[in-house]
Amino acid sequence: MLKVTNIRKAFKDNEVLKGVDIEVNNGDVVTILGPSGSGKTTLLRCINFLEQADGGQLDFDEQHFDYAKVTGKEIKAIRHKTAFVFQNYNLFNNKTALENVTEGLIYGRGVEKSKAVELAKKALDRVGLAERYNYYPSQLSGGQQQRVGIARAIAVEPEIILMDEPTSALDPELIGEVLGVIKSLADEGKTMVIVTHEMQFAKEISTNVIFMDGGKIVEQGSASKIFTNPEELRTRRFLRRVLPEAEYII
Repeated sequence: MLKVTNIRKAFKDNEVLKGVDIEVNNGDVVTILGPSGSGKTTLLRCINFLEQADGGQLDFDEQHFDYAKVTGKEIKAIRHKTAFVFQNYNLFNNKTALENVTEGLIYGRGVEKSKAVELAKKALDRVGLAERYNYYPSQLSGGQQQRVGIARAIAVEPEIILMDEPTSALDPELIGEVLGVIKSLADEGKTMVIVTHEMQFAKEISTNVIFMDGGKIVEQGSASKIFTNPEELRTRRFLRRVLPEAEYII
C-alpha cells in the first residue's frame, strides 16, 4: 500500500533522516518508537509532505513518486488519500467541534456543506462526541480536543492515517480515552502509522513495530519480537529504560 525507500532529510547541518525504508500494507498498524531526536516525527511529516524530504522514493496506491522532484499537484493527490493527527490537536479555536471537522471537508476536499455536516457528525459520533458538536475547543478537555482531531482525520475516509504522538499533550488520566478510540479504529482494520511513547499500547495494537535512533531504523518486526526478543543491543537498552519490568531478553 505504502512504501518509502531511502528517505533523507537534513535541517542545515543536522541530518535527521539518513536513508530510511518503511513499508505499510493495507490494514497494518505500524508504531514507530525511539528516543527524542531519533527522527520519528520528521519521518511521519515527510511521508505526508508536511516537511519536504531531501531525497528518497515513495510508492503509494500503485503510483511512484520521487521526493526530490514531486510536484504540488502530486502532493495534493497524496494528501487526499491520507490524514494526519497532530500531537497538539491543531484545532481552530474560533470554530466548534463540528466546524473543525467540516472545514477540511468543505474547503480541502470540495464536499458540499450538507454532506460535510453529515460526515462530520458521523465522525464525531464515532469518537464519542455526539453531545459536543457545538462546543468550542476551550470548552473541551484535552482528550476531547484530540478526539475532535481524530474525527477530522477519519471524516475524510483516508486510505492511511498518520498519528504523531497523539497522547503526548494529554494529562495521564485523559490518555486512556484517546487510546481507546485509536484501538477501536485498529479493530476496524484502519491502516495507521503511529509515533508513540505508549509502550504497552504499542505492544497490544501493532502489527509491526519500528525502533529508530539517530535518524535510522535500528530494528523492526512484530510487536512480540521487538518487545520480548529484540536482536539489537540499542533496542534492548531503550526498552530497559522505558519498560523496567519488560519481559525481554537482555
